[in-house]
Amino acid sequence: MNKTFFKTSAIVLLTALSMSCSKFDEINTDPNAANIDQVRVEYFLNNSIVGAQQDPHIAERVFVLYWKTLARQHFTTGVAGGSYNDEWSKDYWRYISEWLNNANTAIQVAEEKKSLGKASPFDENLVQVARIWRAYLLTEASDNFGPIPTIAFQGSNPTFNSVKDVYYYALEELKDASSKFNDKLVPDETLKKYDAAYAFDWEKWIRYANSMRMRLAMRIAEVDPAKAKSEFEAAVATNLYISGPQHNFKVQEKEGWNPLTGVMSRSNNLQLLSTSLNNLFLGLGGIKSENQLAASFKPSIMPENYIGLKFPQIYSSKTNDPSTGYWLNGLPNKIDPRAYKAFFIPGNTATDITPTATNTKGYFVVDKDTVRLDAKDTWNTFVIGDYAAKNSLNTMKGQEGRTPALAQSFRTSNNSRIFFASWESYFLIAEAALKGWTTPMDDQAAYNKGIQENFAYWKVDHFYADYINSEDYNRVGTSVRYAHTTEPGNGIEMDFKDGKTMTPGKVTLQYPSNTIYKGGSVKNDKLTKIITQKYISNMPWLPLEAWNDHRRLGLPFLENPAIENLLPNLPALNEGNYKKNQINFYTQRLSYPSSFKSSDPSGYQQAVQLLDGNDNLFTPLWWAKKN
Repeated sequence: MNKTFFKTSAIVLLTALSMSCSKFDEINTDPNAANIDQVRVEYFLNNSIVGAQQDPHIAERVFVLYWKTLARQHFTTGVAGGSYNDEWSKDYWRYISEWLNNANTAIQVAEEKKSLGKASPFDENLVQVARIWRAYLLTEASDNFGPIPTIAFQGSNPTFNSVKDVYYYALEELKDASSKFNDKLVPDETLKKYDAAYAFDWEKWIRYANSMRMRLAMRIAEVDPAKAKSEFEAAVATNLYISGPQHNFKVQEKEGWNPLTGVMSRSNNLQLLSTSLNNLFLGLGGIKSENQLAASFKPSIMPENYIGLKFPQIYSSKTNDPSTGYWLNGLPNKIDPRAYKAFFIPGNTATDITPTATNTKGYFVVDKDTVRLDAKDTWNTFVIGDYAAKNSLNTMKGQEGRTPALAQSFRTSNNSRIFFASWESYFLIAEAALKGWTTPMDDQAAYNKGIQENFAYWKVDHFYADYINSEDYNRVGTSVRYAHTTEPGNGIEMDFKDGKTMTPGKVTLQYPSNTIYKGGSVKNDKLTKIITQKYISNMPWLPLEAWNDHRRLGLPFLENPAIENLLPNLPALNEGNYKKNQINFYTQRLSYPSSFKSSDPSGYQQAVQLLDGNDNLFTPLWWAKKN
């Protein structure tokens, strides 16, 4: 064939992957498309990488309302309460199919140009980049839905692969692609513009590939330990992984309505601080609020063992949140220093506050009396779930300005979206070393280094030395110092005041029992510390990884939704078991969209068979915890 044509806007959905090779040739010969001499491999690769940053339409649905909700990074019940939106999933299926199609097409264009003797000197390296990026996209899709095809355009119908096969394929691709770069090629400034992540710095792509191998190897460690160990050890032994901020895989966001617009920039969801995050933050690291905040906040900082105003009439008691029932009429005495960086303090316009969140006043109705409250310079959260009639007694829950919410700096488009950061590499190494695998440093050194890298990102590194030596427990009974594995006991005595009468009292705050991790008997072991720090460090950029870790290990502790009314889409959670944690209290995957079922019934049946369970939200994936 002397002349081949390519349509750069071609979109092929996973639901339509039955397109044959001959059909692909028809697309290639579209007379309105670009000539082979004009089309470039980097165009398709760029479209794939940039597209996956998620434009505001899909980011609001997937990044925020799916991933951040499932990671319990903000106050939203939604899919965490078993609700499912087929339209959102159809959109995501369509979008990620386009990103994968562009990555696949980049490889195919390079192969075609090579066969015609028209390849650029850089095309072979670009193929390796596309393979590495495709491995990420395949595992992203699989982590959400389960079985998917790994190969497209190879026959009349795509063959769906099991989650295990997807992971094995991705691991092999990362290994092979990272070994085939010609590092002597130096891209010019024009070519660099087509790589929004690394500007075609080949070494950084190799580092990303090896760190991805480490991530994927650890993901399968509970179900396939031998494979996980060999893959992880081989990747980390290269000494070419993401080991510093200069290697981080990140893409600069931009204002507008396009794929580079900030993934958390939509104004209709301020992403209020979640109870899950707050319970991890409170007390963790022993750093006092007065040492973190301006002197003007000092009158609002509460004593160390003060839990707040007691309002049992307002809060749900039908949850295993250890803090339920109390409204803190001030700021916590001690808190992880990243909390005040990531979330703004209500009413304080000097902080990174969202402009619309200025109304701090509300009330609770207690025994038919109105107790007026002002959330200015306070720090409170509410459990997700159903509060039934208690909702009508409460004008503080879920309201802008009355709960800490995501800092405005993350809600513009002036940040860089992070896909992989150096701190994750170190937390992975810490977990691997804890397992006894061969690693370049021991688990404590890697754990501390992960914290140090993340503290530098948040610009709180001046607290690092005190933080890593702290033995203070957070609200779920976990401390920071790695060697400090003493369990916290049953609870801690705290002071409170009656919310209506202001009568003082004392309560023993019980630490929750995370019954899906070691039967609930362990709250402060080394693995819990590693995953707690990884969870906090990856917030807010990597909610999918937080969800993945919780599915894999049951860590960190996530409280159950409130069930003043039972949640119809979360049938396993009931009044007899809400004090426990169970796998089927947590969404395990996204159901396949109806568009896939209707367009490819045989492919759908194959996918469900490989899933080894029902096509619903509560069937664990191959690598996930089963009981």
